[in-house]
Amino acid sequence: MKLGVIIQTKEYEKAWSAMRFAVTAKKEGHEVKVFLVSEGVEIVNLTHETFDVATQISTFHELEGKLLACGSCLRLRNLDGTEVCPVGKMVNCVEMVEWADKVVTF
Repeated sequence: MKLGVIIQTKEYEKAWSAMRFAVTAKKEGHEVKVFLVSEGVEIVNLTHETFDVATQISTFHELEGKLLACGSCLRLRNLDGTEVCPVGKMVNCVEMVEWADKVVTF
């Protein structure tokens, strides 16, 4: 199944759960794309003693999951894309939604 995941939060536990969902789906053989929007673009380096989001993102990348961050949202926060999470546009989010069999939003 093709799964689209939209993450718009930087709350540790919610972002961690969202990325765990994406990692688990990849490990189960699904195609998964993740789009970060709003404050969700801040999760790439988010670490916490219990909810280590950055490790989940790294694992997702190693599993060849596709991850993009909204360029406008990054610019508003003076952030840049990374190798693991390149800059995308809202049209990429639309394309992901069109591509996906199911979309989950966190």
